[in-house]
Amino acid sequence: MSADTRECEQCGTSFVPRREHARFCSALCRAAWNREHAGDLAAGTSALVWSVTAMSESMQQLSQTGTADLARGLTLISEAVWWVTIVDATLVRHHPAPYDSVMAGQPPAQREQVEATLAGLRFVRNKIGGGAGLGEFADPGTSRPHTRERRVTGWRWRPVPESVLGSLPPRGRAWEKARYKGYQAQLAGHTIGETIGRAAAFLKLAATNATAVTDNGVQAGR
Repeated sequence: MSADTRECEQCGTSFVPRREHARFCSALCRAAWNREHAGDLAAGTSALVWSVTAMSESMQQLSQTGTADLARGLTLISEAVWWVTIVDATLVRHHPAPYDSVMAGQPPAQREQVEATLAGLRFVRNKIGGGAGLGEFADPGTSRPHTRERRVTGWRWRPVPESVLGSLPPRGRAWEKARYKGYQAQLAGHTIGETIGRAAAFLKLAATNATAVTDNGVQAGR
């Protein structure tokens, strides 16, 4: 099988994914899998709710932590990025229809901004997961006294150079370039609180929609 293809989890057909977390070759296969795994979806929804709670708690810690402790600030930012991308990946992988519905409901400019912000946060997650230090991305700067910028949420993302992607397959390079482009457009130069807050707000809305859709589907199948 080519590095750019994968097998549909429902019918086994090889297909070229149009998004990173695609599991099925078509909407029909996804719907069929959902009908056969209603119980799994209900359990997955519980995990999603728990993950959203953890994401919200990490955001609260960011907003309450001052800039004096650099190591603590970097740890909290890393945790917030991790939880945001976990919730995002869970929604895209297991609840794509509700996720896409909420995304499509955004005004065009806002939708583009949210999509680029999430892509940029995935870029950060991949880099720090691959061994890069978060200090390469997060800049404490010089906060003004008596303002919210004295919090970790007032730190800013640094511009970073594009990575060499020669070892990735063509589709992998395209995804990574899109993530980098999102980072440069919506994270670099912007505050931690603004960017992670934007992503978390959208994901909470999408998770609420996904929970409602799953609950209705499970009840209809009883």
